[in-house]
Amino acid sequence: MESKVYSVEIGGKTLSAEFNDWADQANGSVLVRYGNSAVLATAVMGRESDKDYFPLSVEYEERYYATGAILGSRFMRREGRPSDEAVLSGRMVDRTIRPLFPKGLKRDVQVILTVLSLEEYDTDILAINAASLALATSNIPWNGPVSAVRIGQEEGTNEFIVTPTYKQRDEDGTPRAILDLTACGKDGLINMIEVGAKEVSEETLERALAMASEEIEKVQAWQKKIVAERGAEKTEFVAPGADEATRAAYESFLAPKLIAYKGKLDKGDLGTLKTEWAKHVAENVPEAKPQIAGNYLEDKLDEYVHELAIAEGKRVDGRAFDEIRPLFARAGEISPVLHGAGLFYRGQTHVLATLTLGGPGDAQLLDTMESQDTKKRFMLHYNFPPFSVGETGRVGGMNRRMIGHGALAEKSLRAVLPTKEIFPYTIRIVSECLASNGSTSMATVCAGTLALMDAGVPIAKPVAGIAMGLMSDPKRNAYKVFTDIQGPEDHHGDMDFKVAGTKDGVTGVQMDVKVEGVPLKVLTEAFSQAKKARLQILDVITGAIPAPRADISPRAPKILTTQVKVDQIGLVIGPGGKTINGIREETGVDDITIEDDGMVYVTGRGGAAELALKAIMDLTREYMVGDRFEGPVVRMMDFGAFVKIGPNVDGLVHVSEVAPFRIGKISDAVQLGDTVPVVIKEIDEKGRYNLSIKAADPDWASKKGLKPAQGGEDHGRERRDDRPRRRI
Repeated sequence: MESKVYSVEIGGKTLSAEFNDWADQANGSVLVRYGNSAVLATAVMGRESDKDYFPLSVEYEERYYATGAILGSRFMRREGRPSDEAVLSGRMVDRTIRPLFPKGLKRDVQVILTVLSLEEYDTDILAINAASLALATSNIPWNGPVSAVRIGQEEGTNEFIVTPTYKQRDEDGTPRAILDLTACGKDGLINMIEVGAKEVSEETLERALAMASEEIEKVQAWQKKIVAERGAEKTEFVAPGADEATRAAYESFLAPKLIAYKGKLDKGDLGTLKTEWAKHVAENVPEAKPQIAGNYLEDKLDEYVHELAIAEGKRVDGRAFDEIRPLFARAGEISPVLHGAGLFYRGQTHVLATLTLGGPGDAQLLDTMESQDTKKRFMLHYNFPPFSVGETGRVGGMNRRMIGHGALAEKSLRAVLPTKEIFPYTIRIVSECLASNGSTSMATVCAGTLALMDAGVPIAKPVAGIAMGLMSDPKRNAYKVFTDIQGPEDHHGDMDFKVAGTKDGVTGVQMDVKVEGVPLKVLTEAFSQAKKARLQILDVITGAIPAPRADISPRAPKILTTQVKVDQIGLVIGPGGKTINGIREETGVDDITIEDDGMVYVTGRGGAAELALKAIMDLTREYMVGDRFEGPVVRMMDFGAFVKIGPNVDGLVHVSEVAPFRIGKISDAVQLGDTVPVVIKEIDEKGRYNLSIKAADPDWASKKGLKPAQGGEDHGRERRDDRPRRRI
């Protein structure tokens, strides 16, 4: 076996790349390690494609053996479809490497990242760096390398952590860090950002990005050294250009139409121009390839919107660069059945968010490589039906885009949610994108905030999000940052920079680019402009609903809690779950959840929760001398009667404890099934309960019409300690 290892120190640990002959039929491959985590990356270039887009596929493959575990299901021991975490990791790799492929490349390229080992460090950062090395050392045309680093910050400290561990970022499914930033880039530029944060300031993010950029350059220098030593000669690629007839057709036919719009184009106008162009080329330049003609039009439209912004200082829809489209927000009023709802408009982007509350038992159980047996109590699911863009298409299921947009919105809202101790509900938000023309993910954040407040979820603060854009011209060293990008600016722009947060700080960021990268100074300007827009949107949201409603929906379940001792958990559950299932059936409660620490959550409607909670409290109650009850007589003996004072507890009322005077026999006073007042008079050394009726109610015997027995003295002092009684 051939093998050579290259190493560099990042964040106090060794990052290594091993080049071997394991996958020697791939165009490029490498095994990258950091700590005890390892990823194998392979890159393969296939044949020329007839698609009108670059057919790049990135697959992030989780293997459960990487954690020393066998897949959890009894019925499926083989890995199936990728988890959401795998999809999100694959998307990060894709978003980082895609802009560096030459424009016009139409050959199939597939990058596969296989997780071979996973311990304290997340393998998503390894996967990006491994993909870069596999591509950069291969013969595949690609303008890398590009590098990735994660920066974290724990609560209560101002220090940043380079490549934080899982434990430093997250503990038992609860985010521990106040900042979790992933940044990728090259040559002083940033080309991909992913952030989850707890209301950190823009200044903090800018400092973190500056530190990330320094660490990225260390990894870049290492990668460049490797590529210089072992990189293969790149396959020559020259993007096919339009012929003279196609260029002439554009100048004579389409350029005048574009000028006629006078710098104002919307998504519909672009569609019209493309349709007319395709028809004109087919009829007048039959020798031109439709794909090349279409690409030429895209290039000319790119030039047009860039020149309009940079040279003329105009946006294609006529807005100012920091102007947001018309906003609308409404909380509730959709249906009384819904626990919470929010409707948010930003121009032609319309999103409905609905919220459902459930008990702790409704939490999602995560069984992934990263999060085994972890419960997720907040879920946001994002739907993007074809009608939202005026198209027909497949309905149902999920795709990577939907998973990615939903995860960004979920991360942006998670920071303001109440703790489980304050609000023990499981929360599910579903985002329905009804109309789309720019950043439905940020509209989902806004609609989600409205739904949370409408449902009475006591969030810390409202959250809003906005998408920023960029038109740049490196040759002129000029650029323009856009607020609230839509249609043409999103499609033909250089950057999609989404920022979500409260009035006091940022909670989520995601950035993608179509160029090689963006300087830090541009991101600083974008953060400032995004904050201004966010505050404006927050004013609209709080104008619709200023604060969370005081009460949750009456249709939502009620959750009651109690704490039992850890050694009482088995008593509540019972053998084979018999006791707890019996309580569920008798009370009609929705769910009873018992945590390992003895915290009990009872979820129910219509009084069922109260009944179930009482049953559990009675079952686990610790009885003390002086406690009073009313209970039925369950057994009769010669010397007294046993009275039930709890679900599985009874005690003896000796005949001498019935009345303040002597009675003949116990059956003169009570019968089986009678309900009597009692008080615990004594708990003996064996844990048996001695009860008294006369101590609970001195007048009880008189009210029953009992008379003193003839003869003998008052036997209130008589006791028999050998009577056969027991505590169940």
